[in-house]
Amino acid sequence: MNLDVWKKIKKKQFSPIYLMYGTEAFLLQETKDLLIKNAMHEDEKDFNLSVYDLEETPVEIAISDAETLPFMGERRIVILHNPSFLTAEKAKDKVEHRIEKLEQYVKEPAPFTILVFIAPYEKLDERKKIVKQLKANAEVLTVNTLSEKDLHLWIADRANQYHVAISSTAIQELLQVAGTNLMIITQELDKMCLYVGAEGSITEDTVKLLVPRSLEQNIFSLIDKVVNRKLAEALRIFYDLLQNNEEPLKILSLLATQFRLIYQVKELSKMGYGQQQIAGNLKVHPFRVKLAAGQASLFTEHELLKILNQLAEADYEMKSGKKDKQLILELFIMNLAK
Repeated sequence: MNLDVWKKIKKKQFSPIYLMYGTEAFLLQETKDLLIKNAMHEDEKDFNLSVYDLEETPVEIAISDAETLPFMGERRIVILHNPSFLTAEKAKDKVEHRIEKLEQYVKEPAPFTILVFIAPYEKLDERKKIVKQLKANAEVLTVNTLSEKDLHLWIADRANQYHVAISSTAIQELLQVAGTNLMIITQELDKMCLYVGAEGSITEDTVKLLVPRSLEQNIFSLIDKVVNRKLAEALRIFYDLLQNNEEPLKILSLLATQFRLIYQVKELSKMGYGQQQIAGNLKVHPFRVKLAAGQASLFTEHELLKILNQLAEADYEMKSGKKDKQLILELFIMNLAK
C-alpha cells in the first residue's frame, strides 16, 4: 500500500479520480472515510455525497451525477462500489453499463467532483481499455495484505493521528500478541492511545499491560514454550485457555493449523522460496511466515510429520469420544515437550 496517497489527502491535495482496489476491506473503508472527512464538511454530505453500487446501478447514472454541479458546497464526491467490469470476472448482476460514457468522463473529469472507485478485488483486468485509462489518469491505491514494513508504518501513522508516539518494539509486541488483523490492531491501538493520552508514548510495557493475546497468538506462545522445554509455562497457557472457555477441539485445530504452517514453511524454504513468496503461495500474512520460520528451525522434517500424525490421531480420539478431551491435549503437549 502506498501511504503517500493518505498524506496527499490529509494535505487536501485531491485527485479528480481515485481507483482503490484490493482485498483488505478495512483499508478500503478507512481510505474512503479519510477522503470524505478531508474533502467535505459534515453539513455538505446530504447534498454533495453520492454512493452507488454498480451491481445494481448503471455506471452512466453515476457519471451523470458526477457531472452535476455541487449544491451549496465546493465539490461533489461520487463513490462507486463493486465495479466488476474492471475485472476478468463475469458480472453477477444483469446491469448493462455504458462503459463508453465512463471512458469519455475519464478523459475530461469534472473539476468540481471527486470520483472514487472502490473495487474489492485482488486483481483488475489489465487488458481492458477502461482499466488502462483509469490507471493512467486516476490516483491508484492498491490495498491487499500489508507487508510487515507497511504494517509498522500504518500503525505509527494511526498513533500519530492521536498525537501519540509508539516505539518499534511496541509495534512488534502488538503484532506478536494481537496478530495481523487490522480491525483488531485498530481497536487495541486506539485503546492504548486513549490510555497514554495526547503527547504520550506507547512502549512495549504498555502493550503487555493493555493488549490481551488473541487465541492464535496464545497457541503460538504455547508451542514456543513447549519447544523451548518450558513445559510448566506451556501448560499454564493451556489451562488459561480452558478457563476462558476455549473448546479443546478448537485449540487442537489451531495447533494443527500452526504445525501445518511450520511444516509448509520449512519445505518451501528448503526449495529456495523467500518469505514473501511463501506468504503468497500459502495465502497467509508475511509476518506469520516469519514467526513460523523461526519455529521451523527447531524441528526436523521427520519430527514435524510425526507431530502432524499425532494431531490427526488426537482429533480422531476427541471426535470419537475415546478419551477425555482435556487429557488428550495434556498428553499431546507433554509428548511434544519430550
